[in-house]
Amino acid sequence: MSSEAGTPGGERSGSDGKERAHEVGDAERAALYRVIALRRDCRHFTPGPPLPDTQLERLLHAANQAPSVGLMQPWRFMRLSTPAWRERLLPLVDAERLATAQALGEREAEFLRIKVEGIRDCAELLAIVLPPDDGTVFGRRTMPQDMALASAACAVQNLWLAARAENLGLGWVSMFDPQALARMLQLPEGARPLGLLCLGPVPAFYDAPMLEELGWRHRRPLREMLWEPTQHA
Repeated sequence: MSSEAGTPGGERSGSDGKERAHEVGDAERAALYRVIALRRDCRHFTPGPPLPDTQLERLLHAANQAPSVGLMQPWRFMRLSTPAWRERLLPLVDAERLATAQALGEREAEFLRIKVEGIRDCAELLAIVLPPDDGTVFGRRTMPQDMALASAACAVQNLWLAARAENLGLGWVSMFDPQALARMLQLPEGARPLGLLCLGPVPAFYDAPMLEELGWRHRRPLREMLWEPTQHA
């Protein structure tokens, strides 16, 4: 096996002969940056069977390795891939789609031409749920809700990148009434849904983010994202 093999926990020997199990090699680093650049929020899927259980477990394991504030792991996944669940969820999403279109005013017609979900066609449909708060104080005393949401988003990003590494698409659908979805999923008191995740093979990956390709919005450059203090400390 090549010394650059990217197997989890794989060991690598340095020039001093010591095993450096946690060192990332050049090929692995390049592959990671490439996967990040190629990740897309997908809406078009290739209809087909569910993912093999071993593959889905592998993807969810990657999600579960995400960082979380205070190691609280504030994420739960619900598998909703049956045809019955898909048909139940579609009216909820479509109702919010129409409400969003109306709220956009002069861009209503333009928005309605955009595909916003792949619920019927994706191989797997998952819900990402924020569970009832477990009372974690470490790292979130002043921002308890914000840190729970940020941690759950990290789990979705891990899932997104793992899916792209397996040449699968993932789309995060956030168009729904969260209270109505919580009732539909019979979530416990204090839990809330954050998204419906469409996951599976796609006919092709977009060359650029779909909204950019459609001219809806363009990615802003990094120089606009980096702020510096206006006054010296």
